[in-house]
Amino acid sequence: MQTSEKITASAMGNEPVKKGKRKTSFLILFIALVVIGAAWFFYYEVYAKYSEETNDAYVNGDLVVISPQISGTVSKVVVDQGDYVKKGQVLVSLDSNDTQIALQAAEAKLANSVREVRSLYATAGNAKASLEATKVEYNQAISDYERRQKLAKSGAISQENLNHYQDLVETTKSQYLASQQALKMAISLVDNTVLETHPAIKSAVANLRQTYLNNLRADIVAPISGYVAKRAVQLGSQVQPGTQMMVIVPLHQVWVDANFKESQMRDMRIGQLVTLTSDLYGEDVEYKGEIESLGIGTGSAFSLLPAQNASGNWIKIVQRLPVKIRLYKDNQAQYPLRIGLSMLAKVDIKDTSGPLLSKSVQLEARFDTDVYQNTLQEVNHLVTQILHENVGINNINPE
Repeated sequence: MQTSEKITASAMGNEPVKKGKRKTSFLILFIALVVIGAAWFFYYEVYAKYSEETNDAYVNGDLVVISPQISGTVSKVVVDQGDYVKKGQVLVSLDSNDTQIALQAAEAKLANSVREVRSLYATAGNAKASLEATKVEYNQAISDYERRQKLAKSGAISQENLNHYQDLVETTKSQYLASQQALKMAISLVDNTVLETHPAIKSAVANLRQTYLNNLRADIVAPISGYVAKRAVQLGSQVQPGTQMMVIVPLHQVWVDANFKESQMRDMRIGQLVTLTSDLYGEDVEYKGEIESLGIGTGSAFSLLPAQNASGNWIKIVQRLPVKIRLYKDNQAQYPLRIGLSMLAKVDIKDTSGPLLSKSVQLEARFDTDVYQNTLQEVNHLVTQILHENVGINNINPE
């Protein structure tokens, strides 16, 4: 009996202690929740409120397809997949025997055309001189006939003699008219032209330029510096214009296409700063960039078969819009990116002063190459040389 009383008294004494511990635990938990809430509120107000991120982002870039401009047989492949090439470097060579023969034939045709056109100008000069001669003969015949008419009236000459001079007038008249027609025909072939602007010369020059370009195009050059990918050309292959031989990827010009939910893009503007990390290098390597353009439409809007929501079983799906991010050059040399790599993009949306759409008109070319600019200058020198050699005049400027 005394033992049970002692146990009861002990339990009653421990109950206030347990209640105190429970209150302390609740207080600690409450304080922890308050601290966590305050920390989250501070994080949201300072950082999360002004940031949007997505892992639906991928590296993209230009894929420059290399194709021949003429048909031919591949005789040399200079580069292989993964090689770095410089702008203007020869990538593939085609057998040039046929193009060289065609070029020689075009040179001969131009030289022959020059000589033929020179003969046309000479023919026109001869026709003009012939017309003057027949005109003199015709006028002389008329004068002789008129003089014989007076003599015939006085009986000094016979009627038969007069008829002879009359026939001579008709003959010289026919010759004069024929000379006029011959001159018109000769002038029509050279009228309003000089030698270098004659249609026959211009046609031959155009043919020479085309065959010259075809001969140059037997060597296929790189229009841009980059890395070779998807090489499909093989030695001995018979290729046609438009055949995809390889692809050049300029990795120094890559960008990131990030797909954000439409609810995330309310405060996004062009020019906002973006921080990116790749799965390839991890979070230790960060890339910086800025928004270059905001999507004009969702992916489903530009798909081959756009979604038709005019049905009874419609379910709303949150759409995503593509955002193009231009990368800065900071880490790309040391940590190069590849086409198609996954990225995590975080956009700083605190500054909303930028435009939603581009308002500037692009007047200059964003991309260009000068590897083809000197080809016509070289062939123009060849044309001038052929003209000089076959006509012997100076200051000929072919058009």
